[in-house]
Amino acid sequence: MFKQLLEDIDCVFDRDPASRNRFEILTTYPGVHALLFHRVNHRLWGWGLKWLGRFGSHVARFLTGIEIHPGAMIGRRFFIDHGMGVVIGETTEIGDDCTLYHGVTLGGTTWHKGKRHPTLGDNIVIGAGAKVLGPITLGSGVRVGSNSVVTRDVAACQTVVGIPARVVRKKEGADRRREAEARRIGFEAYGQTGEMPDPVANAINQLLDHISVQDRRTEALCKAVQELGAQLPGASIPEINPCDIGLDDLDELASRAEESRADTASSGADTASQ
Repeated sequence: MFKQLLEDIDCVFDRDPASRNRFEILTTYPGVHALLFHRVNHRLWGWGLKWLGRFGSHVARFLTGIEIHPGAMIGRRFFIDHGMGVVIGETTEIGDDCTLYHGVTLGGTTWHKGKRHPTLGDNIVIGAGAKVLGPITLGSGVRVGSNSVVTRDVAACQTVVGIPARVVRKKEGADRRREAEARRIGFEAYGQTGEMPDPVANAINQLLDHISVQDRRTEALCKAVQELGAQLPGASIPEINPCDIGLDDLDELASRAEESRADTASSGADTASQ
């Protein structure tokens, strides 16, 4: 048990950059205190001393703000960061190397006895305020975004966000092309995806598509002219500094969105015919 205690303390160093030494972690981290209480309460529960285990979990909740039912099964190197408001139900099963942030609920959706709480694999991270409800399974390596509500099984190594939680869409060819074009001209994406209703982001994505097609057509045209024997002056394309783009320019970008969509479609057809 002492070895497991050291593992529970040492894993904090890997997941909390504010941690400095074992003494500080042992004396000031409520997530560690709640886990230590649970290790003892779970053994009491297993020995049939259920009231004593429940009373110990009640004391732990009073002292730490974290409620862990003594019947819950928790693996090694489990870490609750900050911890206030975390609730872990009776039939919850948690694998190794998992991390929970404050406000997380691993709860049930029925009053019937039996398995009614989630099962978590290894190396899972659940963001602040997220709710994982019902006898569902989260595969190893899953990431749950803050304030998400998960009510269905999640396959291993997936990231889910939203209410209800959905798997984050994998990057498609168009998204990767847009990111490459944005990096080339000096524009950094700011965490938006095509599924988010942001008209400015959509306008910029369409302009990036338009720029990409224009560049390919220009390169093909220059190559054809050179093959005919013409000499073209060498010139580099000036870089674009996104900091020089003002807020007024964003309105113009949005107004050109519809026009750029039509231009992209026609230019793409011409390029394909070549």
